[in-house]
Amino acid sequence: MTLCLGIETSCDETALALVEDGRLLTERIATQVDAHALFGGVVPELASREHLRVLAPLVDSLLEGSGRTLGEVDVVAVARGPGLLGSLLVGMSFAKGLALAAGADLVGVNHLWAHLLAPALEQDIAFPALGLLVSGGHTQTYRVDSPLAFEVLGRTLDDAAGEAFDKAAKVLNLPYPGGRIIDELAQRATPDKTIFPRPYVNNTNLDFSFSGVKTAMANYVANHPHLRADRMMSDMDELLADRGERGVLEELCIVCSSFNWCIAEALRIKVDRALEQVGKDVRSLIVAGGVAANSMIRSAMTDLAKGRGLEIILPSTRLCTDNGAMIALTGWYLHSAGYRHGMDLEAIPRGRKIPWDYCQLEI
Repeated sequence: MTLCLGIETSCDETALALVEDGRLLTERIATQVDAHALFGGVVPELASREHLRVLAPLVDSLLEGSGRTLGEVDVVAVARGPGLLGSLLVGMSFAKGLALAAGADLVGVNHLWAHLLAPALEQDIAFPALGLLVSGGHTQTYRVDSPLAFEVLGRTLDDAAGEAFDKAAKVLNLPYPGGRIIDELAQRATPDKTIFPRPYVNNTNLDFSFSGVKTAMANYVANHPHLRADRMMSDMDELLADRGERGVLEELCIVCSSFNWCIAEALRIKVDRALEQVGKDVRSLIVAGGVAANSMIRSAMTDLAKGRGLEIILPSTRLCTDNGAMIALTGWYLHSAGYRHGMDLEAIPRGRKIPWDYCQLEI
């Protein structure tokens, strides 16, 4: 039996988990939402300092809660990228120290691949699969032939879908994190499909672009300034009360629903195109990443999968966000196949390709 400890610090969540032979034993997470809410977005320096502050107490709590000791850990898996470089370096340094202390193997994990494999903690994944990764920093489609075989099919050319949601929420002065608030408001109304364009779909490629629709929202709010709150609301209840008193809640919900719909529809069109072009033999559709928690996107992908006779693989909302369980599971897959890293493992920030630079174990 192989016990793998996973460490995730790619952005603003400090998360650890223990996975044994593909089964999640326990996990711990420290969120930084309240700290970054003051600024309406993640502050990299603050994120790094918070990771450093909470990592040691979290690993102690993790081991105590599992009844295991550090000496029993066989593998330490760590998110090596993509992500915020400072945050990644904190997690990487901590992982190397733990591996040395435990006499365990070190495995660097591609954070994006880990998101797509996260649903395997809850259900079997039928391969080959087509994967859609939708997050604040990335929007990509993959052909996934096995837990270790990923081929990028399409990627965002500029802003990711999650970035568009976050910026739209900021323009409206919605509480942070804004993507979730837009989705909650959207569920209260029927979308007006004429307000916003479906972004970057009038082509034949598989790539994405959401900068245009982000700008469209900014322009719409500039022309309808009554939709924007005078200040950033602290929570959903305050927002609903304020917008209700001003008599614009219904209109705001329609705008959010329309924005939600155009992004979900763009994703549906591109995923359907990918299935038609390169995925005719796939057996399932995986939807993962933080934005995979969006209700309209989940519904659109479920309908698409059913229409094509595919199994839909949707992680629970807790596995959509960054978490240590997905890192531990992916590390376990890699180590089981005989892969590990040396202590010269490097963190890879967003924008750089993550290399396949594993050492081969004798198994």
